[in-house]
Amino acid sequence: MSPADSGPAVRVLVWYREPESDPAALRRAFGQVERALQRTPGLIRSELLRSVVRHGSVAVHSEWTSLDAFLAWEKGPDHRRDTAPLRPYQDTGRDQVFDVYAVAPKGGTDVITGAGRAGV
Repeated sequence: MSPADSGPAVRVLVWYREPESDPAALRRAFGQVERALQRTPGLIRSELLRSVVRHGSVAVHSEWTSLDAFLAWEKGPDHRRDTAPLRPYQDTGRDQVFDVYAVAPKGGTDVITGAGRAGV
């Protein structure tokens, strides 16, 4: 069984701040990262979300087939290189810069959460 096939599906949120001087810079960086990750095993999709209540707050939401698939990529050799264009925009003013959420079964209570400070 490959990492992409084991465990519950997960969603990852990584928080960023748009630079006031060039808000489009973060969108360009996201485009670079999105292209680099196109064939990443276990990654279903990713999208850029802009807050409607916190000016300049942006999140990248990614959907993974499993926690194992996400962790294999995160610990792998391409992670830091592929996400480098977004790193300068991380919202380090938050308690954590990313969080990982398991998709709970309908009617269930199983939730897995992991959080990190930097290096996403």
